Amino acid sequence: MSATITPVDASGAGTAPTPGSRLRRFVRPGAALLSGLLLFLSFPPRPLWWLALPAFALLGWALRGRRPRAGFGLGYLAGLGFLLPLLVWTGEEVGPGPWLALAAVEALFVAAAGLGIAAVSRLPWWPFFAAGVWILAEAARARVPFGGFPWGKIAFGQADGVFLPLAAVGGTPVLGFAVALCGFGLYEAYRQVRAYRATRALPRGPLAAAALSVLLPVTGALAALPLVDDSAEDGTATVAAVQGNVPRLGLDFNSQRRAVLDNHVARTRELAEAVAAGREPQPDFVLWPENSSDIDPYANADAADVIDGAVRAIGVPTVIGAVVAPETGKLRNTLIEWDPKRGPVATYDKRHVQPFGEYIPMRSFVRLFNSNVDRVSRDFGAGTKVGVFDLAGTKVGLATCYEAAFDWAVRDTVTHGAQLITVPSNNATFGRSEMTYQQLAMSRVRAVEHSRSVVVPVTSGVSAVIRPDGEIVAQTKMFTPDVLVEKVPLRSSLTPATRMGTLPEALLAALAAAGLGWSVLRSVRARRTSAE
Repeated sequence: MSATITPVDASGAGTAPTPGSRLRRFVRPGAALLSGLLLFLSFPPRPLWWLALPAFALLGWALRGRRPRAGFGLGYLAGLGFLLPLLVWTGEEVGPGPWLALAAVEALFVAAAGLGIAAVSRLPWWPFFAAGVWILAEAARARVPFGGFPWGKIAFGQADGVFLPLAAVGGTPVLGFAVALCGFGLYEAYRQVRAYRATRALPRGPLAAAALSVLLPVTGALAALPLVDDSAEDGTATVAAVQGNVPRLGLDFNSQRRAVLDNHVARTRELAEAVAAGREPQPDFVLWPENSSDIDPYANADAADVIDGAVRAIGVPTVIGAVVAPETGKLRNTLIEWDPKRGPVATYDKRHVQPFGEYIPMRSFVRLFNSNVDRVSRDFGAGTKVGVFDLAGTKVGLATCYEAAFDWAVRDTVTHGAQLITVPSNNATFGRSEMTYQQLAMSRVRAVEHSRSVVVPVTSGVSAVIRPDGEIVAQTKMFTPDVLVEKVPLRSSLTPATRMGTLPEALLAALAAAGLGWSVLRSVRARRTSAE
Protein backbone atom coordinates (compact mmCIF):
# COMPACT_ATOMS: atom_id res chain seq x y z
CA MET A 1 0.00 0.00 0.00
CA SER A 2 1.47 3.37 -0.99
CA ALA A 3 1.10 6.61 0.85
CA THR A 4 0.43 10.02 -0.63
CA ILE A 5 2.84 12.68 0.53
CA THR A 6 1.41 16.19 0.76
CA PRO A 7 3.84 19.12 0.67
CA VAL A 8 3.99 21.03 3.97
CA ASP A 9 4.97 24.60 4.67
CA ALA A 10 7.00 25.82 7.67
CA SER A 11 3.98 25.74 9.98
CA GLY A 12 3.33 22.11 9.15
CA ALA A 13 0.15 22.78 7.20
CA GLY A 14 -0.32 20.98 3.86
CA THR A 15 -0.09 23.06 0.67
CA ALA A 16 -2.14 22.21 -2.43
CA PRO A 17 -0.96 22.94 -5.96
CA THR A 18 -1.83 26.49 -6.94
CA PRO A 19 -3.73 27.34 -10.15
CA GLY A 20 -0.54 28.89 -11.45
CA SER A 21 1.44 25.69 -10.91
CA ARG A 22 -1.24 23.70 -12.74
CA LEU A 23 -1.14 26.06 -15.70
CA ARG A 24 2.66 25.89 -15.87
CA ARG A 25 2.38 22.18 -16.66
CA PHE A 26 0.76 23.12 -19.98
CA VAL A 27 3.25 25.81 -20.99
CA ARG A 28 5.74 23.52 -22.71
CA PRO A 29 3.08 21.40 -24.48
CA GLY A 30 1.45 24.63 -25.63
CA ALA A 31 4.79 25.94 -26.86
CA ALA A 32 5.45 22.72 -28.77
CA LEU A 33 2.03 22.88 -30.42
CA LEU A 34 2.55 26.55 -31.27
CA SER A 35 5.96 25.80 -32.80
CA GLY A 36 4.30 23.34 -35.17
CA LEU A 37 1.64 25.88 -36.09
CA LEU A 38 4.33 28.46 -36.86
CA LEU A 39 6.06 25.94 -39.13
CA PHE A 40 2.79 25.46 -41.01
CA LEU A 41 2.34 29.21 -41.38
CA SER A 42 5.84 29.48 -42.86
CA PHE A 43 4.73 27.39 -45.87
CA PRO A 44 3.12 28.65 -49.12
CA PRO A 45 0.89 30.22 -50.18
CA ARG A 46 1.96 32.56 -47.36
CA PRO A 47 5.32 34.32 -47.97
CA LEU A 48 6.15 33.96 -44.26
CA TRP A 49 9.22 31.71 -44.60
CA TRP A 50 10.91 33.50 -41.67
CA LEU A 51 8.35 32.09 -39.22
CA ALA A 52 10.31 28.83 -39.34
CA LEU A 53 13.04 30.52 -37.26
CA PRO A 54 10.91 31.38 -34.21
CA ALA A 55 9.22 28.00 -34.67
CA PHE A 56 12.51 26.16 -34.14
CA ALA A 57 13.54 28.57 -31.38
CA LEU A 58 10.30 27.84 -29.55
CA LEU A 59 10.68 24.10 -30.14
CA GLY A 60 14.21 24.28 -28.75
CA TRP A 61 12.92 25.99 -25.61
CA ALA A 62 10.20 23.36 -25.17
CA LEU A 63 12.59 20.43 -25.61
CA ARG A 64 15.87 21.53 -24.04
CA GLY A 65 16.66 19.61 -20.88
CA ARG A 66 13.60 17.38 -21.14
CA ARG A 67 13.81 13.64 -20.73
CA PRO A 68 13.61 11.68 -24.00
CA ARG A 69 10.13 10.37 -23.21
CA ALA A 70 8.85 13.89 -22.62
CA GLY A 71 10.65 14.97 -25.79
CA PHE A 72 8.73 12.35 -27.75
CA GLY A 73 5.40 13.63 -26.49
CA LEU A 74 6.27 17.27 -27.04
CA GLY A 75 7.60 16.44 -30.50
CA TYR A 76 4.35 14.68 -31.33
CA LEU A 77 2.38 17.77 -30.37
CA ALA A 78 4.65 19.87 -32.58
CA GLY A 79 4.14 17.39 -35.40
CA LEU A 80 0.37 17.57 -35.09
CA GLY A 81 0.44 21.37 -34.95
CA PHE A 82 2.48 21.37 -38.15
CA LEU A 83 1.08 18.51 -40.23
CA LEU A 84 -2.63 18.61 -39.41
CA PRO A 85 -3.18 21.99 -41.10
CA LEU A 86 -0.47 21.40 -43.73
CA LEU A 87 -2.04 18.18 -45.01
CA VAL A 88 -5.71 19.07 -44.69
CA TRP A 89 -6.00 18.90 -48.50
CA THR A 90 -5.59 15.11 -48.38
CA GLY A 91 -9.15 14.90 -47.06
CA GLU A 92 -10.56 17.33 -49.63
CA GLU A 93 -12.74 14.73 -51.37
CA VAL A 94 -12.48 11.59 -49.23
CA GLY A 95 -13.38 12.93 -45.79
CA PRO A 96 -11.32 13.55 -42.66
CA GLY A 97 -10.34 9.92 -41.99
CA PRO A 98 -7.36 9.62 -44.39
CA TRP A 99 -6.18 13.15 -43.54
CA LEU A 100 -6.19 12.51 -39.78
CA ALA A 101 -4.55 9.11 -40.19
CA LEU A 102 -1.80 10.46 -42.42
CA ALA A 103 -1.05 13.40 -40.13
CA ALA A 104 -1.05 11.14 -37.06
CA VAL A 105 1.43 8.72 -38.65
CA GLU A 106 3.72 11.39 -40.10
CA ALA A 107 3.76 13.25 -36.78
CA LEU A 108 5.46 10.19 -35.27
CA PHE A 109 8.59 11.14 -37.18
CA VAL A 110 8.50 14.61 -35.63
CA ALA A 111 7.96 12.92 -32.27
CA ALA A 112 11.09 10.85 -32.84
CA ALA A 113 12.93 14.06 -33.70
CA GLY A 114 11.65 15.57 -30.45
CA LEU A 115 13.00 12.61 -28.51
CA GLY A 116 16.39 12.95 -30.17
CA ILE A 117 16.55 16.73 -29.75
CA ALA A 118 15.74 16.40 -26.05
CA ALA A 119 18.50 13.78 -25.72
CA VAL A 120 21.19 15.97 -27.33
CA SER A 121 19.99 19.25 -25.82
CA ARG A 122 22.39 19.08 -22.84
CA LEU A 123 25.46 18.58 -25.03
CA PRO A 124 27.93 21.35 -25.88
CA TRP A 125 27.09 22.82 -29.29
CA TRP A 126 23.66 21.22 -29.02
CA PRO A 127 21.98 23.34 -31.77
CA PHE A 128 24.15 21.59 -34.39
CA PHE A 129 23.24 18.13 -33.13
CA ALA A 130 19.57 19.08 -32.76
CA ALA A 131 19.37 20.36 -36.35
CA GLY A 132 21.05 17.16 -37.51
CA VAL A 133 18.45 15.09 -35.64
CA TRP A 134 15.67 17.01 -37.41
CA ILE A 135 17.18 16.22 -40.81
CA LEU A 136 17.65 12.57 -39.83
CA ALA A 137 13.93 12.37 -39.04
CA GLU A 138 13.08 14.03 -42.37
CA ALA A 139 15.31 11.52 -44.17
CA ALA A 140 13.45 8.64 -42.53
CA ARG A 141 10.07 10.18 -43.31
CA ALA A 142 11.07 10.52 -46.97
CA ARG A 143 11.71 6.77 -47.21
CA VAL A 144 9.23 4.85 -45.05
CA PRO A 145 6.58 3.58 -45.08
CA PHE A 146 5.51 2.80 -48.69
CA GLY A 147 8.47 4.65 -50.16
CA GLY A 148 8.12 7.63 -47.84
CA PHE A 149 6.24 10.92 -47.75
CA PRO A 150 8.60 13.94 -47.81
CA TRP A 151 5.80 16.49 -48.07
CA GLY A 152 6.47 19.16 -45.47
CA LYS A 153 10.25 19.09 -45.57
CA ILE A 154 11.36 22.37 -44.05
CA ALA A 155 13.23 23.20 -47.27
CA PHE A 156 9.96 23.29 -49.21
CA GLY A 157 8.79 26.27 -47.15
CA GLN A 158 11.85 28.34 -48.04
CA ALA A 159 11.29 29.14 -51.73
CA ASP A 160 11.07 32.87 -50.87
CA GLY A 161 13.66 32.80 -48.10
CA VAL A 162 17.22 34.07 -47.73
CA PHE A 163 18.51 30.53 -47.17
CA LEU A 164 17.34 29.27 -50.59
CA PRO A 165 20.82 29.42 -52.24
CA LEU A 166 21.92 26.64 -49.89
CA ALA A 167 19.74 24.27 -51.93
CA ALA A 168 22.44 24.48 -54.63
CA VAL A 169 25.09 23.55 -52.05
CA GLY A 170 23.57 20.40 -50.62
CA GLY A 171 19.95 20.09 -51.67
CA THR A 172 16.95 20.03 -49.38
CA PRO A 173 18.85 18.47 -46.42
CA VAL A 174 21.39 21.32 -46.21
CA LEU A 175 18.70 23.96 -46.73
CA GLY A 176 16.50 22.45 -44.01
CA PHE A 177 19.48 22.00 -41.68
CA ALA A 178 20.40 25.68 -42.00
CA VAL A 179 16.89 26.82 -41.10
CA ALA A 180 16.64 24.50 -38.09
CA LEU A 181 20.17 25.40 -36.93
CA CYS A 182 19.49 29.12 -37.12
CA GLY A 183 16.24 28.72 -35.17
CA PHE A 184 17.84 26.63 -32.42
CA GLY A 185 20.76 29.07 -32.41
CA LEU A 186 18.43 32.01 -31.81
CA TYR A 187 17.05 30.28 -28.73
CA GLU A 188 20.57 29.45 -27.49
CA ALA A 189 21.61 33.09 -27.98
CA TYR A 190 18.57 34.19 -25.96
CA ARG A 191 19.47 31.69 -23.25
CA GLN A 192 23.06 32.94 -23.05
CA VAL A 193 21.92 36.56 -22.80
CA ARG A 194 19.64 35.66 -19.89
CA ALA A 195 22.44 33.73 -18.19
CA TYR A 196 24.79 36.67 -18.57
CA ARG A 197 22.28 39.06 -17.03
CA ALA A 198 21.91 36.74 -14.06
CA THR A 199 25.59 35.92 -13.47
CA ARG A 200 27.54 38.59 -15.38
CA ALA A 201 29.67 35.69 -16.62
CA LEU A 202 30.15 35.09 -20.33
CA PRO A 203 31.25 31.48 -21.02
CA ARG A 204 33.07 31.37 -24.33
CA GLY A 205 32.05 27.88 -25.45
CA PRO A 206 28.25 28.29 -25.24
CA LEU A 207 28.48 31.82 -26.60
CA ALA A 208 30.48 30.62 -29.62
CA ALA A 209 27.97 27.83 -30.21
CA ALA A 210 25.09 30.32 -30.18
CA ALA A 211 26.86 32.80 -32.44
CA LEU A 212 27.94 30.20 -35.01
CA SER A 213 24.51 28.57 -35.02
CA VAL A 214 23.03 31.85 -36.24
CA LEU A 215 25.86 33.25 -38.32
CA LEU A 216 26.90 30.09 -40.17
CA PRO A 217 23.57 29.55 -41.99
CA VAL A 218 23.29 33.24 -42.90
CA THR A 219 26.87 33.62 -44.14
CA GLY A 220 26.63 30.25 -45.88
CA ALA A 221 23.54 31.40 -47.79
CA LEU A 222 25.31 34.63 -48.81
CA ALA A 223 28.40 32.70 -49.89
CA ALA A 224 26.21 30.36 -51.98
CA LEU A 225 24.66 33.21 -53.99
CA PRO A 226 27.10 32.78 -56.92
CA LEU A 227 25.73 29.25 -57.39
CA VAL A 228 22.31 30.71 -58.20
CA ASP A 229 22.75 31.39 -61.89
CA ASP A 230 20.10 31.71 -64.59
CA SER A 231 22.39 32.43 -67.53
CA ALA A 232 21.72 30.49 -70.72
CA GLU A 233 24.72 28.16 -70.88
CA ASP A 234 23.21 26.12 -73.73
CA GLY A 235 21.10 28.81 -75.35
CA THR A 236 17.37 29.09 -74.82
CA ALA A 237 14.20 27.20 -75.66
CA THR A 238 10.70 28.54 -76.17
CA VAL A 239 8.35 26.26 -74.30
CA ALA A 240 4.55 26.15 -74.13
CA ALA A 241 2.70 24.74 -71.12
CA VAL A 242 -0.94 23.88 -71.75
CA GLN A 243 -3.55 24.02 -68.96
CA GLY A 244 -6.73 22.64 -70.46
CA ASN A 245 -8.74 22.68 -67.22
CA VAL A 246 -11.23 20.04 -66.05
CA PRO A 247 -15.03 19.97 -66.23
CA ARG A 248 -15.46 19.62 -62.47
CA LEU A 249 -13.52 19.62 -59.23
CA GLY A 250 -12.92 16.56 -57.12
CA LEU A 251 -12.45 12.86 -57.65
CA ASP A 252 -15.15 12.58 -60.29
CA PHE A 253 -13.34 14.70 -62.88
CA ASN A 254 -12.18 11.39 -64.40
CA SER A 255 -15.76 10.55 -65.34
CA GLN A 256 -15.41 13.14 -68.10
CA ARG A 257 -12.06 11.95 -69.40
CA ARG A 258 -12.88 12.86 -72.98
CA ALA A 259 -13.79 16.40 -71.95
CA VAL A 260 -10.39 16.79 -70.26
CA LEU A 261 -8.62 15.53 -73.39
CA ASP A 262 -10.68 17.77 -75.65
CA ASN A 263 -9.87 20.78 -73.46
CA HIS A 264 -6.13 20.25 -73.96
CA VAL A 265 -6.58 19.61 -77.67
CA ALA A 266 -8.60 22.83 -78.00
CA ARG A 267 -6.02 24.94 -76.12
CA THR A 268 -3.23 23.51 -78.30
CA ARG A 269 -5.11 24.27 -81.50
CA GLU A 270 -5.82 27.80 -80.26
CA LEU A 271 -2.09 28.20 -79.61
CA ALA A 272 -1.37 27.04 -83.17
CA GLU A 273 -3.78 29.67 -84.50
CA ALA A 274 -2.16 32.36 -82.32
CA VAL A 275 1.28 31.37 -83.62
CA ALA A 276 0.08 31.47 -87.23
CA ALA A 277 -1.39 34.94 -86.64
CA GLY A 278 1.83 36.18 -85.03
CA ARG A 279 0.25 36.74 -81.60
CA GLU A 280 2.48 34.13 -79.94
CA PRO A 281 6.01 32.94 -80.74
CA GLN A 282 6.47 29.46 -82.20
CA PRO A 283 7.35 27.13 -79.31
CA ASP A 284 10.14 24.61 -79.69
CA PHE A 285 8.01 22.05 -77.87
CA VAL A 286 4.74 21.81 -75.95
CA LEU A 287 4.08 20.26 -72.54
CA TRP A 288 0.71 18.87 -71.49
CA PRO A 289 0.03 17.94 -67.84
CA GLU A 290 -0.35 14.61 -66.12
CA ASN A 291 -3.70 12.94 -66.91
CA SER A 292 -4.36 15.25 -69.84
CA SER A 293 -5.44 12.09 -71.69
CA ASP A 294 -6.83 9.52 -69.29
CA ILE A 295 -8.02 7.71 -72.40
CA ASP A 296 -5.26 5.35 -73.52
CA PRO A 297 -4.24 6.61 -77.00
CA TYR A 298 -2.59 3.26 -77.77
CA ALA A 299 -5.90 1.43 -77.31
CA ASN A 300 -8.34 4.13 -78.50
CA ALA A 301 -7.93 5.31 -82.08
CA ASP A 302 -10.23 8.32 -81.62
CA ALA A 303 -8.09 9.64 -78.74
CA ALA A 304 -4.94 9.10 -80.78
CA ASP A 305 -6.48 10.92 -83.75
CA VAL A 306 -7.41 14.08 -81.83
CA ILE A 307 -4.02 14.19 -80.10
CA ASP A 308 -2.24 13.70 -83.39
CA GLY A 309 -4.31 16.43 -85.01
CA ALA A 310 -3.44 18.92 -82.28
CA VAL A 311 0.26 18.07 -82.37
CA ARG A 312 0.34 18.37 -86.18
CA ALA A 313 -1.39 21.74 -85.90
CA ILE A 314 1.26 23.16 -83.57
CA GLY A 315 3.98 21.36 -85.52
CA VAL A 316 6.43 20.62 -82.67
CA PRO A 317 7.07 17.69 -80.28
CA THR A 318 4.49 17.55 -77.53
CA VAL A 319 4.55 15.66 -74.24
CA ILE A 320 1.19 14.04 -73.44
CA GLY A 321 0.21 12.82 -69.97
CA ALA A 322 -1.75 9.59 -70.43
CA VAL A 323 -3.08 6.62 -68.52
CA VAL A 324 -1.95 3.51 -70.39
CA ALA A 325 -4.07 0.43 -69.72
CA PRO A 326 -2.48 -2.81 -70.94
CA GLU A 327 -4.75 -5.81 -71.32
CA THR A 328 -3.11 -7.47 -68.33
CA GLY A 329 -1.10 -6.14 -65.44
CA LYS A 330 -1.11 -2.76 -63.81
CA LEU A 331 -2.00 0.63 -65.24
CA ARG A 332 0.78 3.04 -66.16
CA ASN A 333 0.90 6.78 -65.50
CA THR A 334 2.80 7.60 -68.68
CA LEU A 335 4.27 10.63 -70.39
CA ILE A 336 4.39 10.21 -74.17
CA GLU A 337 6.60 12.17 -76.53
CA TRP A 338 4.37 12.78 -79.56
CA ASP A 339 6.12 13.85 -82.74
CA PRO A 340 4.09 15.83 -85.33
CA LYS A 341 5.31 13.54 -88.15
CA ARG A 342 5.91 10.19 -86.47
CA GLY A 343 3.37 10.13 -83.66
CA PRO A 344 4.36 8.61 -80.29
CA VAL A 345 8.13 8.01 -80.25
CA ALA A 346 9.10 7.71 -76.55
CA THR A 347 7.50 7.08 -73.17
CA TYR A 348 8.24 7.61 -69.50
CA ASP A 349 6.34 5.67 -66.84
CA LYS A 350 6.04 7.39 -63.48
CA ARG A 351 8.49 5.66 -61.15
CA HIS A 352 7.11 6.66 -57.76
CA VAL A 353 3.39 6.07 -57.83
CA GLN A 354 1.37 7.48 -54.96
CA PRO A 355 0.23 5.03 -52.26
CA PHE A 356 -3.49 5.24 -51.46
CA GLY A 357 -3.90 7.43 -54.55
CA GLU A 358 -2.56 5.46 -57.51
CA TYR A 359 -2.35 2.12 -55.76
CA ILE A 360 -3.82 0.80 -52.53
CA PRO A 361 -1.53 -1.06 -50.12
CA MET A 362 -3.32 -3.46 -47.77
CA ARG A 363 -6.55 -2.89 -49.70
CA SER A 364 -8.80 -5.24 -47.70
CA PHE A 365 -7.64 -3.73 -44.39
CA VAL A 366 -7.93 -0.11 -45.52
CA ARG A 367 -11.43 -0.76 -46.89
CA LEU A 368 -12.60 -1.35 -43.30
CA PHE A 369 -12.02 2.33 -42.60
CA ASN A 370 -12.79 4.04 -45.91
CA SER A 371 -14.70 2.69 -48.89
CA ASN A 372 -13.13 5.30 -51.17
CA VAL A 373 -10.24 2.89 -51.75
CA ASP A 374 -12.44 1.14 -54.30
CA ARG A 375 -12.38 4.24 -56.49
CA VAL A 376 -8.92 2.95 -57.39
CA SER A 377 -10.25 -0.27 -58.91
CA ARG A 378 -6.99 -1.12 -60.69
CA ASP A 379 -3.60 -0.30 -59.25
CA PHE A 380 -0.91 1.63 -61.09
CA GLY A 381 2.51 0.08 -61.47
CA ALA A 382 5.84 1.90 -61.25
CA GLY A 383 8.24 2.46 -64.11
CA THR A 384 11.95 1.79 -63.86
CA LYS A 385 13.68 4.05 -66.40
CA VAL A 386 14.82 7.63 -65.81
CA GLY A 387 12.74 10.06 -67.85
CA VAL A 388 14.66 12.34 -70.22
CA PHE A 389 13.13 13.25 -73.61
CA ASP A 390 15.03 14.88 -76.46
CA LEU A 391 12.54 17.50 -77.63
CA ALA A 392 13.74 19.35 -80.71
CA GLY A 393 17.32 19.18 -79.46
CA THR A 394 16.53 20.06 -75.82
CA LYS A 395 16.96 17.36 -73.20
CA VAL A 396 13.98 17.62 -70.87
CA GLY A 397 13.91 15.81 -67.51
CA LEU A 398 10.56 14.37 -66.40
CA ALA A 399 9.28 14.19 -62.83
CA THR A 400 5.56 13.50 -62.70
CA CYS A 401 3.64 15.38 -59.98
CA TYR A 402 4.26 13.50 -56.68
CA GLU A 403 7.81 12.69 -57.78
CA ALA A 404 8.85 16.33 -57.37
CA ALA A 405 8.83 15.79 -53.60
CA PHE A 406 11.57 13.14 -53.82
CA ASP A 407 15.18 14.27 -54.11
CA TRP A 408 16.30 11.28 -56.19
CA ALA A 409 13.44 11.47 -58.69
CA VAL A 410 14.44 14.96 -59.82
CA ARG A 411 18.21 14.71 -59.42
CA ASP A 412 18.75 11.68 -61.64
CA THR A 413 17.05 13.38 -64.60
CA VAL A 414 19.75 16.07 -64.37
CA THR A 415 22.60 13.58 -63.97
CA HIS A 416 21.21 11.88 -67.11
CA GLY A 417 21.63 15.08 -69.08
CA ALA A 418 18.46 17.13 -68.59
CA GLN A 419 18.91 20.81 -69.51
CA LEU A 420 15.40 21.67 -68.30
CA ILE A 421 12.98 19.96 -65.92
CA THR A 422 9.23 19.58 -66.28
CA VAL A 423 6.81 18.52 -63.55
CA PRO A 424 3.49 17.60 -65.26
CA SER A 425 0.83 17.45 -62.57
CA ASN A 426 -2.85 16.89 -61.92
CA ASN A 427 -4.18 18.67 -58.84
CA ALA A 428 -7.88 18.64 -59.75
CA THR A 429 -8.70 16.11 -57.01
CA PHE A 430 -7.56 18.60 -54.35
CA GLY A 431 -9.83 21.46 -55.36
CA ARG A 432 -8.75 24.97 -54.42
CA SER A 433 -6.67 23.85 -51.46
CA GLU A 434 -3.13 24.96 -50.62
CA MET A 435 -1.72 21.74 -52.06
CA THR A 436 -0.99 23.20 -55.49
CA TYR A 437 1.00 26.10 -53.97
CA GLN A 438 2.95 23.76 -51.72
CA GLN A 439 3.86 21.67 -54.75
CA LEU A 440 4.78 24.73 -56.80
CA ALA A 441 7.21 25.77 -54.06
CA MET A 442 8.90 22.36 -54.36
CA SER A 443 9.55 23.03 -58.04
CA ARG A 444 11.05 26.43 -57.19
CA VAL A 445 13.43 24.80 -54.72
CA ARG A 446 14.32 22.14 -57.33
CA ALA A 447 15.13 24.89 -59.85
CA VAL A 448 17.77 26.37 -57.54
CA GLU A 449 18.97 22.98 -56.30
CA HIS A 450 19.88 21.84 -59.82
CA SER A 451 20.22 25.22 -61.58
CA ARG A 452 17.59 24.34 -64.16
CA SER A 453 14.49 26.02 -65.52
CA VAL A 454 11.39 24.14 -64.36
CA VAL A 455 8.10 24.09 -66.27
CA VAL A 456 5.00 22.93 -64.39
CA PRO A 457 1.98 22.16 -66.61
CA VAL A 458 -1.08 21.33 -64.47
CA THR A 459 -4.52 20.18 -65.63
CA SER A 460 -6.38 22.68 -63.47
CA GLY A 461 -3.59 24.97 -62.21
CA VAL A 462 -1.44 26.44 -60.99
CA SER A 463 0.79 25.99 -64.05
CA ALA A 464 4.06 27.92 -64.02
CA VAL A 465 7.38 28.62 -65.69
CA ILE A 466 10.30 28.94 -63.25
CA ARG A 467 13.80 30.18 -64.00
CA PRO A 468 16.93 28.48 -62.55
CA ASP A 469 17.07 31.11 -59.77
CA GLY A 470 13.64 30.02 -58.51
CA GLU A 471 11.77 33.04 -59.89
CA ILE A 472 8.31 32.39 -61.34
CA VAL A 473 8.17 34.28 -64.63
CA ALA A 474 4.65 33.18 -65.63
CA GLN A 475 1.79 31.35 -63.96
CA THR A 476 -1.88 30.63 -64.48
CA LYS A 477 -4.92 30.92 -62.28
CA MET A 478 -6.61 27.87 -60.84
CA PHE A 479 -9.41 26.19 -62.82
CA THR A 480 -8.92 28.46 -65.81
CA PRO A 481 -7.94 27.23 -69.29
CA ASP A 482 -4.70 28.87 -70.33
CA VAL A 483 -1.40 28.46 -72.19
CA LEU A 484 1.96 29.80 -71.07
CA VAL A 485 4.61 30.48 -73.74
CA GLU A 486 8.01 31.53 -72.43
CA LYS A 487 11.66 31.56 -73.51
CA VAL A 488 13.74 29.85 -70.83
CA PRO A 489 17.50 29.41 -70.37
CA LEU A 490 18.99 25.94 -70.85
CA ARG A 491 21.85 24.79 -68.63
CA SER A 492 24.10 21.75 -68.39
CA SER A 493 26.52 22.53 -65.53
CA LEU A 494 26.00 20.65 -62.27
CA THR A 495 25.61 22.28 -58.86
CA PRO A 496 27.43 20.82 -55.84
CA ALA A 497 24.04 19.51 -54.68
CA THR A 498 23.53 17.62 -57.95
CA ARG A 499 27.07 16.23 -57.91
CA MET A 500 26.98 15.05 -54.29
CA GLY A 501 23.50 13.55 -54.24
CA THR A 502 22.75 11.96 -50.88
CA LEU A 503 26.21 12.65 -49.38
CA PRO A 504 25.20 15.87 -47.52
CA GLU A 505 22.17 14.11 -46.05
CA ALA A 506 24.35 11.18 -44.96
CA LEU A 507 26.84 13.53 -43.28
CA LEU A 508 24.06 15.32 -41.40
CA ALA A 509 22.61 11.96 -40.36
CA ALA A 510 26.07 10.99 -39.10
CA LEU A 511 26.21 14.25 -37.11
CA ALA A 512 22.87 13.37 -35.52
CA ALA A 513 24.03 9.82 -34.76
CA ALA A 514 27.21 11.16 -33.16
CA GLY A 515 25.21 13.48 -30.96
CA LEU A 516 22.79 10.75 -29.93
CA GLY A 517 25.66 8.37 -29.20
CA TRP A 518 27.46 10.99 -27.12
CA SER A 519 24.27 11.66 -25.19
CA VAL A 520 23.80 7.97 -24.42
CA LEU A 521 27.43 7.64 -23.33
CA ARG A 522 27.12 10.63 -20.99
CA SER A 523 23.93 9.18 -19.52
CA VAL A 524 25.57 5.80 -18.88
CA ARG A 525 28.59 7.43 -17.23
CA ALA A 526 26.34 9.58 -15.04
CA ARG A 527 24.44 6.51 -13.85
CA ARG A 528 27.65 4.68 -13.03
CA THR A 529 28.96 7.66 -11.11
CA SER A 530 25.77 7.99 -9.08
CA ALA A 531 25.78 4.24 -8.38
CA GLU A 532 29.28 4.48 -6.95
